[in-house]
Amino acid sequence: MSKLFSPLMELGAPATLGFATNTLDRAAQLRTKPEAVEALRAADEARFYAFCGDYAVLAKEGAEPLWALSKLPGQGHFREEVFLGIEDAAQKWEPVLGGEASSKNIPRGRFAIAIDPSQEEALKADESLLVIGLRALAFEEMVAPPHLGAIAQGKAMLHWHATHRHCAVCGAPSAVADAGYKRECQACGALHFPRTDPVVIMLAVKDGKALLGRSPRFPPGWYSTLAGFVEPGETIEDAVRRETVEEAGIAVGRVTIMANQPWPFPASLMIGAYCEALSDAITIDHEELEDCRWFSREEIRTMIDGTHPEGLGVPAKMSIASHLIRHFVAG
Repeated sequence: MSKLFSPLMELGAPATLGFATNTLDRAAQLRTKPEAVEALRAADEARFYAFCGDYAVLAKEGAEPLWALSKLPGQGHFREEVFLGIEDAAQKWEPVLGGEASSKNIPRGRFAIAIDPSQEEALKADESLLVIGLRALAFEEMVAPPHLGAIAQGKAMLHWHATHRHCAVCGAPSAVADAGYKRECQACGALHFPRTDPVVIMLAVKDGKALLGRSPRFPPGWYSTLAGFVEPGETIEDAVRRETVEEAGIAVGRVTIMANQPWPFPASLMIGAYCEALSDAITIDHEELEDCRWFSREEIRTMIDGTHPEGLGVPAKMSIASHLIRHFVAG
């Protein structure tokens, strides 16, 4: 099997994998061209995804996530803004660079904008608005997958700005640059860039069974794959092995990366993998897990179907953990 792709995403991300479908042309070449970005922003077809703190702000009618600039809620209370890209990848953006753009050929720019968190109560009180967390937005499938991917991009970027307004070198205020993809310190000249935190999500398998654990933070009865952050200087495969040993005491051999998923809580990349367990004796780290056990395919199938005799279940289909579990059950 080729290692040039993740098998579960060979033909692109499944539509049910939350936040993983983003069809925008990010047009990174435009980010250092403020006149081009401003031309896109000022065009009639420019649209914005709006956020207030951890919430997306949609028009309640039709759960519409895109706003024209003049229609944005929270007028007068905007903070950072980020250029996300161009909606129609087939639409050429070169005319914008060359100063030849017109109302007929300018691409449809897409942006993310932050509304000051002080406006959260007022926005929630507005009956024309839907102010909603991104987990609920994905779980309820309120918007099309490409919107959900762009919303994840915007949310992660705006969270970075909200938490990095000062220089990490000298402490002075920093300024937004490159259409939102960089911050520059006006005092010492240091440059700061957005971060993404890699997380391994792994399903250990042995003799037709899969290892699932239960965190005390999970909904009642839920079991899921093990997970953990990749540490500096560590490969993805070694992170899978380390975390599986730490949480369950299970040594792991072969690791196969299967899929990946942006996870904007606040800005992670979930890397899904299967791993081959070399033993089956579990030693639970009770600081991380409430329980951990082996499940057969047949038992997990009842968990997916909602017919497990103990009322046990697995995560919602929007998560990469659920895709790994369901793929295992399918054989």
